[in-house]
Amino acid sequence: MNDGRYLAHGIGGAKDLPISPELAIAGAVAALTVSFTVLAVAWRSPRYDAATSGRPAPAYLQALVDAPAFRVVLRVLGMTVFLYGAYAAVLGQDLLTNPVFGMFYVWWWVGLVPLSLLFGPVWKAISPVRTINLAFAKISGSDPDQGVFTYPERLGVWPAAIGLYAFVWMELVYQFSTELGPVRLWVATYVAVMLLGGALFGNTFYERADPFEVYSSLVAKLSPWGRRDGQLVVRSPLANLDSVTVRPGLVAVMAVLFGSTAFDSFRESPFWVRYIQSSETSVSLLNNLALLAFVVGVGVIFAVGTAATGVGPETPRWSLPDRFAHSVVPIIVGYMVAHYLTYLVEVGQLTLIQASDPLGTGQDLLGTGDWSVNYWLSYHPTLLANTKVLAVVLGHVVGVVAAHDRAIKLLPRRHQLTGQLPLLVAMVFFTAGGLYLLFAA
Repeated sequence: MNDGRYLAHGIGGAKDLPISPELAIAGAVAALTVSFTVLAVAWRSPRYDAATSGRPAPAYLQALVDAPAFRVVLRVLGMTVFLYGAYAAVLGQDLLTNPVFGMFYVWWWVGLVPLSLLFGPVWKAISPVRTINLAFAKISGSDPDQGVFTYPERLGVWPAAIGLYAFVWMELVYQFSTELGPVRLWVATYVAVMLLGGALFGNTFYERADPFEVYSSLVAKLSPWGRRDGQLVVRSPLANLDSVTVRPGLVAVMAVLFGSTAFDSFRESPFWVRYIQSSETSVSLLNNLALLAFVVGVGVIFAVGTAATGVGPETPRWSLPDRFAHSVVPIIVGYMVAHYLTYLVEVGQLTLIQASDPLGTGQDLLGTGDWSVNYWLSYHPTLLANTKVLAVVLGHVVGVVAAHDRAIKLLPRRHQLTGQLPLLVAMVFFTAGGLYLLFAA
């Protein structure tokens, strides 16, 4: 149990899905098409505006969130978990029972999704690199918001896209991903780059270049929490999605998150397993090429689907992909839930158990060493299957709604409906392809 779950993570195989794949795919495509049709008839004017939507949060909640002591507590919590993981990584044994692997691949990568959905941009609040940068600024008497240089606008979130690709490459392709040395090196490089960037460009660097902050902040757009003129507000997740800032590289971030999850399913499919076993080409090279193909493919399909429409002279056609990229956020969350649900719940528990003995010496520092993993989800495969399919379908439906609302704002009236058809085709392709991979893995 301790070694297999890290390598065979994800949906757990077709046995998790005791429902008809053909019926699920047909139903999902129908739901997407019907949703678009209903929107075309009943939704003729924009309904979501981040600048005006939402009602103020209760005063006590606003006071709590903005209290310096509350922010300090969150930073201390994030730094404590980071240092505990570093303790296990530096002094612990190079075995899969070392909790650092679960902390790295499960708590950090997958756990950010539910936390950000529930509480907003969590990583920004607990980020240890932000805390270290703040400490350096306090010591030197400088302002952590200000760096030596101004962050170049043309870079947008491209550095975050590169960082995210580096993580998924490490997780999904690198053949030594479950050895302690490479994980330590990856985290050390991440911390070094983030601290250097923070010193050069201030906190703006973290908002746009920290892969985990960008990732968490995008997922948080589906939470009910938002800010308007500095005030905490409660509003519809669709209204929150409208507040995604359009920057260069946003499509690349979406493509990495979406494409890598699809590749994770694909690499477990019988077709791919048989192919790499029969091929004389290096398995590592094949997986590298496949991961790159999935990421680039998702980006190209989405870019073409959004740009292939009529626009007014004031709207550059190739600005549309970044302007519509917010609509992919719910799709990404849907696939993350579908693909990593059992992984998060079961291996997340295992990691907490292992964390009580970080050095592998029989300690029980957290009092969780004698706990056992609850496999309730795996023992209810029909519920699990329905949850996963529903997550994918719901993610796409919400994405279609967000895209439709944005299209009404951006496109000329004569193209507001017909102009969405290429994007709808892309969404249908993503839905059918995603569910096919979910069943094929």
